Amino acid sequence: MAWLLLIISGVLETVWAIALGRSAGFTRPVPSLVFAVALVLSMAGLALALRDIPIGTGYAVWVGIGAVGTATVGMVALGEPATVARITCLLLVVAGVIGLKVFH
Repeated sequence: MAWLLLIISGVLETVWAIALGRSAGFTRPVPSLVFAVALVLSMAGLALALRDIPIGTGYAVWVGIGAVGTATVGMVALGEPATVARITCLLLVVAGVIGLKVFH
């Protein structure tokens, strides 16, 4: 259950990061609200997951999911470049996250 909660919290990190960018410095109310709610839920989920998962592993997995998710949304939906180098680096992050889970 802790791992599922950690994954959901990592996805919520992607949500709040994208919403933060869309909030235009907190001048747009809907993205600002999405940011705040997703941030609180993401942090709360991380905190709960860390009851059963070591901090180093849990935090690295959470950040990895958020970073890969945010970069992927940027490339797929926001027009950021999807170069071979960027995709390779994201795959390396994914490999690291999988390795942390496997060797937990």
